[in-house]
Amino acid sequence: MTSEWDGIEEFLAVYDRGRFAPAAKSLRKSPSHVSRAISRLEARLGERLFQRNTRIVTPTEFAHAFADRCRHMVEDRIEAFALSDGQGPPRGALNVTCSIAFGERVIAPLIRHFVKQYPQVIATLDLNNRVVDLVSENYDVAIRTGHLSDSRLIGRRIGSRKLYLCATPDYLEKHGVPSDINDLKYHACIQGTADVWHFIVDDKLVDFRPKGPLRVNSGTAVADAALASFGICQLPDFYVEPYINSGSLVSLLETSSVPEEPIWVVYAHRQHLRLSTRLFIEMLQGGVARNP
Repeated sequence: MTSEWDGIEEFLAVYDRGRFAPAAKSLRKSPSHVSRAISRLEARLGERLFQRNTRIVTPTEFAHAFADRCRHMVEDRIEAFALSDGQGPPRGALNVTCSIAFGERVIAPLIRHFVKQYPQVIATLDLNNRVVDLVSENYDVAIRTGHLSDSRLIGRRIGSRKLYLCATPDYLEKHGVPSDINDLKYHACIQGTADVWHFIVDDKLVDFRPKGPLRVNSGTAVADAALASFGICQLPDFYVEPYINSGSLVSLLETSSVPEEPIWVVYAHRQHLRLSTRLFIEMLQGGVARNP
């Protein structure tokens, strides 16, 4: 009877080493055994895994995607046997995605701490502002804010973020302090990636479309412009809270601030999370709350 595992280790060995002979040596098998195992695997899959010639083995597009899946399977098996012995730290790949600014300020330091604590884990942090598909793009977890719309994912709340409307004392001295949302029409509003700013008035959500001489797709650049007394901005706490606490920026219209947004760690529905993923999620639940 053919096992579902047949050919997987041979496939990964060839994929990683690029040739049959080194792959066979690493497995302590003959090259002919490895070649036959991969041929049987290709027959079961109905897909070619490698383009072969006498000197080089080139993975197909299917092989690249298949290798990522197989690697997780092997890591799961290794961790399962380690746990059955009551020992063994987490190991293998941990793939995380997060928005750029929050990832740089909060998640990257936490990942460094996690890898230092578990040196057999190889972590990849992908920072971008695109909402990636965890399932098809093979991420273990993503960090997201606000409402979760993808029903395929499980979310655990790990913290919250607050939006601040703020400007420098120098700007406010020259241009006045806005007393309500309508006053913002007469101020230089520094725009980021958001088309609207959100407020609460009489327990209702109110949107304001900011206008001003500057728009930039970087929260850091927006904060820098506000610190240069260029105008008023609305940004999450991790950009501006230190400057508000130091007095470099002044928080405005606080009674109209929207409620804090939840921050989530999300992951795909799986009956059993790999140990590295589970421990990283547990660390996030405590670590993000301590790193606003």
